[in-house]
Amino acid sequence: MADKSRLSLNQITTANWSVAEAVEGCARHGVLSIALWRHKIKEAGLASCVRSVRDAGLHVSSVCRGGMFPAPTEPERKDNIEDNFRAVDEAAALSADSLVLVVGGCAGVGLGEARKMVTDGIGAVVPYARERGVRIALEPLHPMYAAERSVLVTVGQALELAAAYNPNDVGVILDTFHIWWDPEIEELISKSAGRIYGFHVSDWLVPLPDILLGRGLMGDGVINNMKLRLLVDQAGYTGPIEVEIFNRAIWDSNPDDVLKQVIERFEKFV
Repeated sequence: MADKSRLSLNQITTANWSVAEAVEGCARHGVLSIALWRHKIKEAGLASCVRSVRDAGLHVSSVCRGGMFPAPTEPERKDNIEDNFRAVDEAAALSADSLVLVVGGCAGVGLGEARKMVTDGIGAVVPYARERGVRIALEPLHPMYAAERSVLVTVGQALELAAAYNPNDVGVILDTFHIWWDPEIEELISKSAGRIYGFHVSDWLVPLPDILLGRGLMGDGVINNMKLRLLVDQAGYTGPIEVEIFNRAIWDSNPDDVLKQVIERFEKFV
């Protein structure tokens, strides 16, 4: 079982909490790390978030998210890159381990063009991030999200993109919800050694109630989170493990009770 000290609450799991409430919840339950979402940072104000995290002594495992590069017009693509620069600044202010990129889908531009826009977008953002000491974490999503959210759909593809950069600048996020199905995942995790910037856990429910808001708590579905965690450990990653769950029923529950369940399931199934 994973050491609870590695647990990080991805803020989206308790989506109804503000940054301050999520930070207070982590402190109350002995959770040492938190991952913050940009829309929540915007609501609270960056300076306020920095103070909250600092005063609570919490570690920020990631800021989510940058990316979303593809767009039909050049001005839109330029705006998207500018937004990524702002995301880098937020991650730097919070001393986050990395800025997570969900790179964007192909709707409106086509698959081939979208992938080129993603490559170009990453190329524009990495130098800016390097100057500010922020690592860029590429997160491959399950292929069902290729149209709307990410044309980056396998760990192998993420590693190919990352290979153009220093391992200290660009790495990957391994999220069990997105990678558990891949028949080559054991080999790919091993190949990720030195570039793993984060590890996320949840579960795949059967049947899947919703493609976006249908994730479950660990132990409620078919993913062997502990096996994948051990493989990630063997590849040399010893950092925070984020519990990241998109689920309307969980969001509508008492966040304090949700965090208690997260801790219990983490200790049992991760």
